[in-house]
Amino acid sequence: MPNLSTILKGEITRLARKEIKAAIDPVRKANAGHRKEIVELKRVVASLQRDLKAASKPAKARAAADEESTSSSRFSAKGLKSLRAKLGLSAAEFGQLVGASGQSIYNWETGKAVPRASQQASLVAIRGIGKRAAAKRLAGMV
Repeated sequence: MPNLSTILKGEITRLARKEIKAAIDPVRKANAGHRKEIVELKRVVASLQRDLKAASKPAKARAAADEESTSSSRFSAKGLKSLRAKLGLSAAEFGQLVGASGQSIYNWETGKAVPRASQQASLVAIRGIGKRAAAKRLAGMV
């Protein structure tokens, strides 16, 4: 026959577990609900970040297109260097033709800087000339 204290102790333990479970169940349910909300909020934030990134890309592309449409020319450092070599001019002489310094020409050729739209327009004008025409223009400037 079991001991009265053992039975009493078992009953107290059972009732304590029942009370604890009744107190903890709402907290567990609330915790699960909060976790679901957090997951959903993370999805929404990720979606909004993707949308923002996608929306900013066309804006950058539009800005680049506007910039290109105003100058209507592309700039390539390698192309500038080959043009200057084709004309047989020093950076300082080429700069006089374009309306820039020799150091600016060097920076453009090395890719450290990019010419402004007005300077790109003068580069486009020089693109089609030959050595003789470049020499005549330089002689006319001096």
